[in-house]
Amino acid sequence: MTIRVRFRKTRPDAIVPTYAHPGDSGMDLCALESVTIVPGVPQFFDTGIAIELPPGYEAQVRSRSSLTKIGIVAWLGTVDNGYRGSIGVVLTMQARANGGYDDTYCVTSGSKIAQLVIAPVAFAELEEVYGLSDSERGGRGWGSSGA
Repeated sequence: MTIRVRFRKTRPDAIVPTYAHPGDSGMDLCALESVTIVPGVPQFFDTGIAIELPPGYEAQVRSRSSLTKIGIVAWLGTVDNGYRGSIGVVLTMQARANGGYDDTYCVTSGSKIAQLVIAPVAFAELEEVYGLSDSERGGRGWGSSGA
């Protein structure tokens, strides 16, 4: 299924998001400045791209696997249907699996920093009740499925 998403550049140097491969679910979002990321300090990036989604859709900002494997993650973000401002991305350097950090990581202008996924939205009508149906899981939460 293909939908039309209108966009505009909020900065002349903005890089239009594109899919790297046919069938990919996310379009690449790119940095417009070169910035050095240090461990544990969130860094904001303006992509210079604003979008107009069709009714019933949202956009999600997600991490790129190529950055995640080196400890750089994008904070998950939602671009609501009515938002018309520039899409921002926040990156943070996380500890690696071995508990260590690299000293720094340099994001260069033009680098792919996150993915933008367009998704349909289901709208809920909440109904207050005095009891919920039983389920196998019940109210067991964090860690309830085991290690």
